[in-house]
Order: sequence, then structure tokens, then C-alpha cells
Amino acid sequence: MSIKKLIYSSFSRLVTALCILFFLSHYSVAQPSDSTLFLSTKTKQTNSLLIQQALTSKLGFDRLAHLSDYYGHRLSGSEELEQAIDWIVGEMSKDGFDKVWKQEVMVPHWERGHEYATLNVPIQKDLPMLGLGGSVGTGGKAITGEIIMVNSFEDLAAKKDSIPGKIVLFNVPFTTYRQTVQYRVNGAIEAAKYGAIASLITSVTSYSMQTPHTGVMYYVNGIQKIPHAAITVEDALLIERFIHRGEFIEISLYMEAQQFEDAISNNVIAEIRGSEFPNELVVLGGHIDSWDVGQGAMDDGGGCIAAWEAARLIIESGIRPKRTVRVILWTNEENGLRGANHYAEWAEKKEFSIENHVIAMESDAGVFDPIGVGFSGSDQAYQQLSEIAQQLTDIDAAELRKGGGGADIGPLMNKGVPGMGLNVESEKYFWYHHSAADTFDKLNHEDFNNCVATMAAYTFGVADAEIRLAR
Repeated sequence: MSIKKLIYSSFSRLVTALCILFFLSHYSVAQPSDSTLFLSTKTKQTNSLLIQQALTSKLGFDRLAHLSDYYGHRLSGSEELEQAIDWIVGEMSKDGFDKVWKQEVMVPHWERGHEYATLNVPIQKDLPMLGLGGSVGTGGKAITGEIIMVNSFEDLAAKKDSIPGKIVLFNVPFTTYRQTVQYRVNGAIEAAKYGAIASLITSVTSYSMQTPHTGVMYYVNGIQKIPHAAITVEDALLIERFIHRGEFIEISLYMEAQQFEDAISNNVIAEIRGSEFPNELVVLGGHIDSWDVGQGAMDDGGGCIAAWEAARLIIESGIRPKRTVRVILWTNEENGLRGANHYAEWAEKKEFSIENHVIAMESDAGVFDPIGVGFSGSDQAYQQLSEIAQQLTDIDAAELRKGGGGADIGPLMNKGVPGMGLNVESEKYFWYHHSAADTFDKLNHEDFNNCVATMAAYTFGVADAEIRLAR
């Protein structure tokens, strides 16, 4: 950092801290101390100022642009992922965290290589496609076969006698992600049971502009591994129309996909040490890995940078919370969840044990306009958190739903840690999810800052509360 930037940064932090201290000293007499109170007046006032600081911040959105533009393909096992992690650690070290470190994790290493799909009959057409993460390749040459279209696993079983030697197309309309994604995850297993030579899915998306969507898929021991890929909604519907006209459909598929030995990756962890209860942890974060198409701006670069920026603003405020704030950027969420599982196992064995994790919060649904949060925990904790929710009314992010969490905090939640997930306006998320269209230009600075404000308010509120959040 240049001398000029260093002076400016130090001055900015000093001014912010002095403003907050003046504000607190002027209004702190408004409410007496109460040992049963969740948030003190000072905590609420600091929260209000953090929200305002978040709404005018520029650094977080700039960092998200940098991450997206320079390290857009962050698939586990890739050089880009580790370069992104190194850049983040370097930047975090400038922000004033008490501790920043990398936690080594072994992760899967899959590469798609060159791939294509071609409709041969009844017309010739190149089909935009993406191999699904973890799929095998086609053995160094294209495989060609007749398409058998099915609309469910039950439909597949009903057509089992027609499947051997064919390519199965799961043409299933998007309803919800949870319902539709099963064909991506398990489609190759089910198709191979009946002798299919490959399987395709209609991309798991609610809207398409000839954009195929990738994502993880699985095999099981004892069943032939066949290539598994996604085509666009438009091309799946084209094939459906041809079939309804009684046409014979033939497709050629070529995939160089390979699975390599596990590779070394890292979780990124940064801490603001608590002033009174340093062994009690408030965790927030997202997953830093992404697929190898697009820029991973919303899945989940935005969630990672928003959590990081929320913590940075707490540092900039100069007000140290009572409990330790720990930012975690987990690795390998997309195709293995190794980072999240490793952290949870590690936490059980260390001084900062699972019991000392007060809450874990995650953002992994894009950084669109926030609605509020979903919370999984006790009714008493829900009531405590409602005090924080009320402070987010002005940015329309005050909704506090029962039930929430995320994939990366799942292992912690399974061990009893209360969990919280950021809820955002979700209409557009699956338009871009796991596709080449997941790029920075789809995001809005104001929406991002509102996400930061929401995460900052809950993070500081719980970390600085008069009493610990109820289990």
C-alpha cells in the first residue's frame, strides 16, 4: 500500500470511529443496563451506523468486480481458485483483522476438457451443452445414439425396454430447484441401470437464452458410469417437438472430461477477536469455489465478499464486539463440500469448539435485493434476533423467517449450531446459476450494499449482544 493510501485509510478509520464514539456517548443514557436484555442501546446505535456505512461503501463491490474479472473460474483443483484465495488473504491482511489464515483441505479435481453435442437427425444443429461436474468422458471419440426422451424417473422405468444402446434425455420442466435438480444429480445412475450409453438433461433453470447450466452429478459403485451432460431448454423443447411429430432423433456427444487425484485447496479464515468473550464465535461467510464457466459472481463470489465487507466495516467502525467474529470462505462447496466438512471436524477438536459457535450465517443465493434472513434455532433465539430484524426495516430487509441455513454451514448446524441464511429476491438467481451467464454485470451495487448491511447488522448484533444467543 502506498503512503498516500495508508494515510487516507487510517484517516478514514479514525473519522468513522470518532463519529461512532460521539454518537454513542451522546445517546448512551437513553436506556439503562439490563442483564436480560439482548441488545443494548449502544449495540443498536452501532448497528444503525454500520448499516449506513454499508449503504455508502464502494470497496466491497470493487473487490467483487476484481475477483470476478481476474479469478472467474474457481473450480476445485484449479490454479484460478488458489490464486483467488491468495489474493483474498493478501487483501484481508490489509484490513486490520486480528488473524487471517488458510486452512488446508484436500478437494476433488475434475476437468471438463473439450466437449460438444450435435443433433444429426432430423436436422443438423450444434447444441450448446455443458458436461456435468464429475462426469466421465466419451472415451476419446464421439458417441452417437438415438434419443429416448423421458419426463421423470417413473417414465424412464416405463420405457426401460427401449433404453439399451440409446441416449436418454431427461426433459423435466423446472419447478423448484430441489425437485428438478435430482435429474442432474442422479440421472446418469438411473439411465445406466437400463443400458443407456449416455444421458442428457434439460438445464436446471427457470429461464434460458440458449444457456446450458452445469452442476455436480454422481455415480454409484456397481453401475456403469456413462457420460452425463446438460443441453439448453430451447434445444430440449425442439427435440420434444420433433418427437411429437414422430421423428427419429440422433445425437452425437463428445466429452474429454477427466477426474484427477485430489488436490490441495484452502478455506480462508479471518477473525476479529472479541473484547469480552473471545472464545465465543459468530461465523459468517460463503463458498469461494465456483464452476469453470462464467465468473462465479453470484455463486458465490458475492456472498463471500459481502460477508468479508460486513466484517471489514466492523473493524473500520473502531468498535470491537464482545464476541469473536469469524469470516470463513469455504472451498469446494460446488462438487464435494470438503471445506465445510473439514472445518466442522476441525472445530470440534480445537479450543474454539462447536459449543462455542454461537451462530453460523451464510450467503449463497446471490447478492440480489435482500428480503431478510431465514433462521434455524430455538424460539427464544428467534425472538432475540427479531430485535435486529427491526433495524433493517428502512432497507426492506426485516423479514425473519423460521427455517434457514446453507450448504456450508450445514455440518455445523448438524452439530447443534444455530444457522442463518441470507434471503434475497430470488426470481433471477436460477437464470444464471451454474452457467456462463453468472457474471458481474448482472449484479447491482445498491442490492449488494443492502446485503452487506443486513449481514453486518446480524453479525455485530449477535456478537455484541448483552447475553449469548439462546441455543
